[in-house]
Amino acid sequence: MGVGSTTEEWDVDVQGTVAAGWEPVRDAFLRNFEQRGERGAAVAVHHDGARVVDLWAGTRDVDAGAAHGEADGPAPWREETAQVVRSATKGVAAAVPLLLHQRGLLDLDAPVAAYWPEFKAAGKDGVTVRQLLAHRAGVPVLDRPLTLAEAVDLETATGAIAAQAPVWEPGTAHGYHAHTFSWLLSGLVHRTTGRTIGRWVAEEIADPLGLDLWIGLPDAEAHRVGRLGPVEEIEPPGSGALRLRPKRSVTEAYQDPDSLTRRAFGVIDPKPDENDPVYRAAELPGSAGVATARALSRFYAATLGPVDGAERLFAPDTLALAGTEQSAGADRVLLVGTRFGLGHMLHGPASPLLGPSSFGHPGRGGSLGFADPDSGIAFGYVTNGMRKTVTADPRAQSLVRAVGSVLARTG
Repeated sequence: MGVGSTTEEWDVDVQGTVAAGWEPVRDAFLRNFEQRGERGAAVAVHHDGARVVDLWAGTRDVDAGAAHGEADGPAPWREETAQVVRSATKGVAAAVPLLLHQRGLLDLDAPVAAYWPEFKAAGKDGVTVRQLLAHRAGVPVLDRPLTLAEAVDLETATGAIAAQAPVWEPGTAHGYHAHTFSWLLSGLVHRTTGRTIGRWVAEEIADPLGLDLWIGLPDAEAHRVGRLGPVEEIEPPGSGALRLRPKRSVTEAYQDPDSLTRRAFGVIDPKPDENDPVYRAAELPGSAGVATARALSRFYAATLGPVDGAERLFAPDTLALAGTEQSAGADRVLLVGTRFGLGHMLHGPASPLLGPSSFGHPGRGGSLGFADPDSGIAFGYVTNGMRKTVTADPRAQSLVRAVGSVLARTG
């Protein structure tokens, strides 16, 4: 069913299509604009390989305000609009080592140093590939933060992480490697394949599947990308949205410049402008991927099975591995209970997805992509309005609940 008319109730022009029975997702998407301060966004859902939701609305740029559609007004969000998806990039990037393992090119239980000899420095000689992917390597911080120029240079950044001493004994605990995951994964993939991770994703995942998704945005696609920015924290009473009020210890950790939390999110200093073309073009698989919601959903659908004639990405054993818990419990960086597989976040109280089998990754402040093998659902949500949430954005959660309601009704 096509959607294209402006509704007076929400005063937003929603474009795209919704299959019969999936209207609750459209309704939730509309309510995000009315009640949760959404500026511009898109959502897509696949079910058993078929796209059942594909919607977009609002303005391409967050700072364009709520107006849209006039010939001389703010640029509207269009079908082809893409956004920086922050850590939702990790979910796509995590497929690379899984596929390398599937092809017999990467042993998950081998030392990282077997592929990347320099990484064994400073007490990391025993760190395994599995531990690296599960946020157990103990290097979520750098003793000296990198400038943006250093962070986007493969040799400089991977050299810095290889030389870094762990802040806990590797393998004994886990903590979210918010930004250093970029260089850990980039170094491993480059040393294993001879290709940068952005090139590998383009050649082995995005191009074969026809995805508008990049780790390292090409200049030719830059005109499609909207501007990110903060939006007001709004949550309607009685909405049922997840409320994770930060504990005092968490709030204090974000304010303490010496805490692992603050240092993990501050390894690039000064803080980069995510609207900077240099940042968007960087191959930072932990934070700087650019995608449409349709691309995220189609990517995760392809991990579950064939999509529109394209071959599935994950063999059954790899799919099972993607959802297998590798880390759980108190997170030394986020200071809440988190669950990780091999690079993917798994369903849990701090990062609710659809159900126990779900794996994927949120992007701090909004975006979300995941697959749920039990239901055959693949989901992608992209926004230009950044909230303060780290792992569970209320707008994304409202859409996930709507997907769940459809499944519950249809059995």
